[in-house]
Amino acid sequence: MIVYEYPLNERVRTLLRLEDLFDRVLFFISKDSAYEHHAALAGIFEILEVASRGDLKSDLLQELDRQRVFLEALRDNPAISEEKLAEVLAEISAVFTALISSSGKTGQHLRENEWLMAIKQRSAIPGGVCEFDAPSYHQWLHHEPESRQGDLRGWLSPMMPIIDALRIVLRVLRESGKSVPLVAYRGAFQQMPAERMAQMLRLVLRQDLPCVPEISANKYALNIRFILPGSVQRTRLYEEDIDFELIFCNL
Repeated sequence: MIVYEYPLNERVRTLLRLEDLFDRVLFFISKDSAYEHHAALAGIFEILEVASRGDLKSDLLQELDRQRVFLEALRDNPAISEEKLAEVLAEISAVFTALISSSGKTGQHLRENEWLMAIKQRSAIPGGVCEFDAPSYHQWLHHEPESRQGDLRGWLSPMMPIIDALRIVLRVLRESGKSVPLVAYRGAFQQMPAERMAQMLRLVLRQDLPCVPEISANKYALNIRFILPGSVQRTRLYEEDIDFELIFCNL
């Protein structure tokens, strides 16, 4: 099965983008080659751009606190494991403390590094960090892998409270809904939204199907079309009945 996630507001869209970027950066940092560490640094620059939009830190703190209050109210519920509840609350508390202790705007330590900002500016130009354009960066790429990894982890480290917080928020969001089996007749599905608009949709589809979902949603209707990807002609509908699962997620 393959899961497609579709954010229905800008805040969730930003969290999903950051999660993807952090995962990619951490993957490339763990490798050894200069090309992979260049990809890691490019990802850190992307994180800097995405995280600087809006009041991300404040939103995450507010949501963590809301989840803490909700979970605290479950302490005397006999259907809830006290041990598991205490573990989750401790995790939220630790991440909340780390996030609120992080000073300044997200990524400010990177903006204050003139060398990194010069590389970031050059990297916006196609091929702009070639050795003749950025000799100091070329020299850095020739450092030992362990040295480059140390630098990359040091640049990423002050932003780790952000990833820890958004992972908790996204985990709660993903676990909030129940899966509903549905059928798209002749490749199309439409549904009127519930009274409360979801914040994210998760669509579960068999991986061997030769189609991908194209989702559009607003306060009036949810529309899903299953299309054939990679067509040289205009987008074509996969005109077969398709079984899929849909999960409406809300914080």
